[in-house]
Amino acid sequence: MGNATSYLLVFVGGGLGATLRHLINLTCARCLGTGFPWGTFIINITGSTVMGLIAGYLAFKGEASQPWRLFLMTGVLGGYTTFSAYSLDAALLYERGELGLAALYVVGSVVLSIAGLFGGLALVRQFA
Repeated sequence: MGNATSYLLVFVGGGLGATLRHLINLTCARCLGTGFPWGTFIINITGSTVMGLIAGYLAFKGEASQPWRLFLMTGVLGGYTTFSAYSLDAALLYERGELGLAALYVVGSVVLSIAGLFGGLALVRQFA
């Protein structure tokens, strides 16, 4: 499989995943209101669940081709939510017995990501 094909599979899958994420966000806002980020909450949970199903299937039941992995896991789920990849990485560290690294990854990712967001907001406010 060539590089161009790999990129195309990720591109198409990512577009489908992002479209689904947008649809769920809009639907949740209409049906559940905007007082809580229900869309993102549901997307992160469902994306991580689907990632677990796919990773478990591939690990225990069969081998999917690299194009399918790229399309589904990197493309569709990556466009839908990167939280699924984050969850899989944390689970793999845990299952390898790297409990300290798993904890560092989980806490560090959340804390530093939120700190980065606040830092970006502060920079923009400073120059706006």
